[in-house]
Amino acid sequence: MRQLTLGFLILFLSGCAAKDWRTASREPAGIAPDPKVTREAVLQVYGAPTWGWRGWFAIHTWVSAKHTGESHYTVYEVIGWRLYGGLPLVRIEKDAPDRYWFGERPRLLVEHRGAGVDEMIDAVDKAARSYPWSETYKAFPGPNSNTFTAWIARQVPQLKLSLPFSAIGSGYRP
Repeated sequence: MRQLTLGFLILFLSGCAAKDWRTASREPAGIAPDPKVTREAVLQVYGAPTWGWRGWFAIHTWVSAKHTGESHYTVYEVIGWRLYGGLPLVRIEKDAPDRYWFGERPRLLVEHRGAGVDEMIDAVDKAARSYPWSETYKAFPGPNSNTFTAWIARQVPQLKLSLPFSAIGSGYRP
């Protein structure tokens, strides 16, 4: 039993130390349609395993959107460590919509395209900018990145987003 416990501990620690967040991939995963080719509005929600050992059971979620005719995506997310650098917790920036989350491939949780999506994107933008915990972050129980995505989903029910159990913090209510 002791050998099994020691073996698990070694596996656990090696799984945590084998990656370096500074060199982990942040490249686009190639899931989102090319905004320079796709004219229609696109609204997507992604999730990817979190950094380190937490990724064994938890994901980080974010929203990506582009209006009809735009040649770029806007990404909406909460990143806790931005607070340490004096940056806003809520990140709303032009960016690749489907980047690897520090080496972890994202998966598409929901997607909407075409007619009526521009209005949904406007509602997402409004919800993101009115997020009530924009200066508070706690990995558990929240508020965190998944609380942010869940907040948007509650404000924009036509998004029809059901976050998985691994989106820890999505049920956060003070």
